Amino acid sequence: MLNISLTFNRKDFEYDVYSLVRAFYAGSQVKMFYTDDILTEEEQQVQAETKAGQEYDKAYVITYLPEEICFQSADGSVRKSPVSDTEDRVIRKNLLKQMVYQALAEETGRELPWGDLTGIRPTKIPMGLLEQGWKNSDIAKHMRETYFCSPRKTALAIATANREKAILQEFDYKTGYSLYVGIPFCPSICLYCSFGSHALKTWGHMIEPYLEALFKELDFIADRMKDWRLDTVYIGGGTPTSLEAEQMDRLLHKITTSFNMEAVREFTVEAGRPDTITAEKLAAIRKYPVSRISINPQTMNQKTLDLIGRKHTVDQTKEIFHLARELGFDNINMDLIIGLPGEGKEEVAHTLEEVKALDPESLTVHSLALKRATRLNLFKDQYEEISFENSAEIMQMTEDCAHEMEMGPYYLYRQKNIAGNFENVGYSKVDKYGIYNILIMEEKQTIVAAGSGASTKFVFQNGERIERVENVKDLKNYVERIDEMLERKQKGIDQYLGK
Repeated sequence: MLNISLTFNRKDFEYDVYSLVRAFYAGSQVKMFYTDDILTEEEQQVQAETKAGQEYDKAYVITYLPEEICFQSADGSVRKSPVSDTEDRVIRKNLLKQMVYQALAEETGRELPWGDLTGIRPTKIPMGLLEQGWKNSDIAKHMRETYFCSPRKTALAIATANREKAILQEFDYKTGYSLYVGIPFCPSICLYCSFGSHALKTWGHMIEPYLEALFKELDFIADRMKDWRLDTVYIGGGTPTSLEAEQMDRLLHKITTSFNMEAVREFTVEAGRPDTITAEKLAAIRKYPVSRISINPQTMNQKTLDLIGRKHTVDQTKEIFHLARELGFDNINMDLIIGLPGEGKEEVAHTLEEVKALDPESLTVHSLALKRATRLNLFKDQYEEISFENSAEIMQMTEDCAHEMEMGPYYLYRQKNIAGNFENVGYSKVDKYGIYNILIMEEKQTIVAAGSGASTKFVFQNGERIERVENVKDLKNYVERIDEMLERKQKGIDQYLGK
């Protein structure tokens, strides 16, 4: 692992440069610094203290001048790109990223699958160009020449964007909204998890107070959004099936009686971990117009499940899947994570064969992203001898498996610190895609979210503007401050939706 420093003479596009350096030097520590002339005295002191006693294996310097941007590599060589502050900001950013990418590619002797793209929504580029009437071939050329995307990732992005566009054309999503309901409880916290989940053993006593506050928030949303058409409902977590069957029944009853469900195109319950799913809970879900559920193994290798803290067995996954089929669920998604500790090609191949035998309607493939808040990252010294493998070959295996199951890509996104600079892809059979996933990833529709840590996303001015309103993450604070959460939403609705 390397210690790397980045020094800027202006606060502009730092994250893009930082992300590229992190992508080329995965696992390295990268620190950003600024020349003293753009810092206050207090900021200079903090920066000096950060630098004190530190040695850096590589140091890069980005200098913004009136008519050019300079990138000084670790070996002292300098690349320059003519640019003017009067030029479009996107153009200036692209020129900087192209220069940095080419320098790092030459230095490391490697290229990145997604080129110099650092954003989490790569399909936004082809989607925007498709909406402008561009041909696929012209979009492909643009992505390769502007962002250095590999041919395979270019094809994936364009194929996904085309399918997204076709799905969204089926209904007037601009005049409706979607509802997200968060259930932040889990039977245990997985090693890689960075979500605001709370272990039942410690926090189970908070479920009833939480539901009381949540129901109050749902009543509020139903009343304030009654003049808007509800298009999709998504219950996520945590693990929603951490609730008891009776609690799940009450939650679904609350939603279906408080909201006008007549126009709902999709109703998803992320059942999640097999060790939380029972016949009684599935029967409770089946009573309501839930059209899609997830049963998420993450891997079908028992050794890995034990290591990452998934307190269930491979056999349980299969048993619950078959039980859901027997109860009539005909749209089941399964989530997999690629790059889990100790898993290589053989382990992934085994998982894919097991999933193929179950034949779900959709498959979501996640590349492991080691976020700072995860136990896997916090205690990474304990896992130094365990490999974290992901590669183009492994990702291709997942794509081939999806195609063999007659699935095509319908949405994709990327995360910070994602394994191998790859992506997360949702594959589905015809008419079995997750509409909510597309709406939230492409930021095409207002998503009103309820629950602790839930983030409401207001999309307005024909999709040109997006504003977020956040709920507090802490369970106790959410319950005690629920009226404040409602006030936040009311201000957002008044300001951004005009209601």
